[in-house]
Amino acid sequence: MIIDICLVVGAYLAGSLASAIIVARAMGLQDPRNAGSRNPGATNMLRLHGRTAAALTLAGDLLKGLLPVLLAVLIGSGPWAVALTGSAAFIGHLYPVFFGFQGGRGVATFIGVLLGSSWTLGLAYVGTWLVMAVAFRYSSLAAITAAVLTPLYVWLLDGPVAYLVCYSVLVALLLWRHRPNIRNLLEGKESKI
Repeated sequence: MIIDICLVVGAYLAGSLASAIIVARAMGLQDPRNAGSRNPGATNMLRLHGRTAAALTLAGDLLKGLLPVLLAVLIGSGPWAVALTGSAAFIGHLYPVFFGFQGGRGVATFIGVLLGSSWTLGLAYVGTWLVMAVAFRYSSLAAITAAVLTPLYVWLLDGPVAYLVCYSVLVALLLWRHRPNIRNLLEGKESKI
């Protein structure tokens, strides 16, 4: 029980490390919260600062979801502890204690959480994202579609109830954070990849 609590707290703190802001500072670039979509995520970093900064941001955001969950799995934590650890990392990304609780949309961190929980679940998300991104050229639409399908993928892959419950909540949070993107998509104003 104490180990599981430590995993959850540690995952939240890891999630709170905003990769985009850290990468921007390390590379001497403009803070992504002050330009573009003002979102500290890989897509905004790509638009503002190019592929290298975006790739580093994506890797950092993915790893902070993946590593805590993998640790929970490797030490033999149960499904609820694994799902709550992943949830804490994701919530840390959305509401980072180190950056005034102003975080990103959570897509890469969510992918890391899914991959750590079940590589097939993670690949289902990534595959859906890729198909939608290639077909429609909107990163946000691809992320939203893949997220909405995640509970279905958990069910189809016979995942634990803990994953279904926790990851459904994370999907709701991801959709909440994508409100501006959804509005822009409906109004035809969303930027393409």
